[in-house]
Amino acid sequence: MKKLILFLIITGQFVLGQNKTVLTENLNQDMNLAFTHTNSSPDSDGSNSLAVKRKPGLAALYSAVIPGTGQVYNKQYWKTAIFALVEIAAITTTYLYNKKGDDQTAYFHQYADEHWAVTRYAKWTEVHAAEINSNVDPSQYNVFNNDGSVNWRELNRLELAIGSYYSHQLAPYGEQQYYEMIGKYTQFNVGWDDFGDENTPYHYGDPVTPHFSYYSHQRGLANDYYDVAKWGYITILTNHILSAVEAAWSAHKHNRSLKVRMSMNSFNSGYNVVYYPQINFKYRF
Repeated sequence: MKKLILFLIITGQFVLGQNKTVLTENLNQDMNLAFTHTNSSPDSDGSNSLAVKRKPGLAALYSAVIPGTGQVYNKQYWKTAIFALVEIAAITTTYLYNKKGDDQTAYFHQYADEHWAVTRYAKWTEVHAAEINSNVDPSQYNVFNNDGSVNWRELNRLELAIGSYYSHQLAPYGEQQYYEMIGKYTQFNVGWDDFGDENTPYHYGDPVTPHFSYYSHQRGLANDYYDVAKWGYITILTNHILSAVEAAWSAHKHNRSLKVRMSMNSFNSGYNVVYYPQINFKYRF
């Protein structure tokens, strides 16, 4: 009988091939040696512990600073890629269109300085003030200084007194409103160099000059570029908010979701390895 047991142990050693321990051919010693190798193994992933809870606030903070990093914290890398790509695209668009807007602004400013002059506008306004509004006496307004430069304050006073289609007072030179007005309101049409001089007739509703039209288009183009850049800013802000909210929600969902994990575990029984399936249910509160 002892020889039969020893034979079975040796046969199991070769068939299973799970251990290379050398047998002594002494039944008692070999039985003791075999069962010193009996043990149970952990889960196939090497851990029986519950998954670590995630902090929604921390995940939200990460993504609020840099969109996608909260998703990295949650180990949702495909979401990280989405938020990162949106951020890169929005930043790139904002930068490029802001630069296009700046370049276009510099261009139409230069064009205005070359083709529109306040002196032409002021001369025509002074000559035709009484014609537009009979109650206005141009001699009561010192529109020009002794050196021939325009007295801006007096010009604004005259514009206000004339009224009618003189609906605006020219903003100081160089200001954003200055460059907007001369290409937006037809009262400033007379200041363009392709209009004529102070004796050229002009009435409200008459066509504006080609230079006026071209300048208006160029200024509008700059505004269009800035509008695209503005939507880039909005997209960046929205991406930060959405990424933060999504990261917090996913972390919260992770903590409360039902976790079902299936694994194949094993234990050693002598020189045999016994496998058994295991299902773990984990619910976070």
